[in-house]
Amino acid sequence: MLKTAALALAAAAAASVALAQTPPTPSVVRGKVAALSGNTLTVKTDRGPTQAITLTPTWVVSVTKPVPIDAIQPGSFIGTSNMPTKDGGGRSLEVHVFPPGVKMGEGHYGWDLKKGSMMTNGTVGTVVAGKKGSRELDVNYTYGKRHITVPANVPVVQITPGKREQIKPGVPVFLVVQKRPDGQVMAGGVSIGENGKKPPM
Repeated sequence: MLKTAALALAAAAAASVALAQTPPTPSVVRGKVAALSGNTLTVKTDRGPTQAITLTPTWVVSVTKPVPIDAIQPGSFIGTSNMPTKDGGGRSLEVHVFPPGVKMGEGHYGWDLKKGSMMTNGTVGTVVAGKKGSRELDVNYTYGKRHITVPANVPVVQITPGKREQIKPGVPVFLVVQKRPDGQVMAGGVSIGENGKKPPM
């Protein structure tokens, strides 16, 4: 009885720690540039409304460039939107490979690319060739690990540096934003796709 109770308490404590470490779902904006005036970016969002975003003084532009699935290598730091699978893993909707040395958004948390989707950012461990050109890989983050299946037909992109001059009306954009208590929405970076394509995240 005591042993069972101790195990239950240990499991509850571990779950509490994991919950405390899990980052909240980030706020994101997807859409097309309506205007850029000074440090104010106006986006016609995919959901309909127009959103004004204040860019920080040091804001940067990132370009998502399509790459072969083989770009996902052991040691790569990646992000992948994925749908949970019955075995406790995930099935990728897209994969974005960060530049060497860049680690952002590490962890496993809710995402809104598709209803019920998750985002997993971490370091790739073993990569195994799967069926029909797919890949099976483990993504390791500070408080856990997730087994991910990457189908051969999902977008895989490399994040590369861009220029502010590329942010023009009509260009599809993706931003991770922060909402301040005064209601102002801010971002430190804007992601675009190569050759006017929509970022897949």
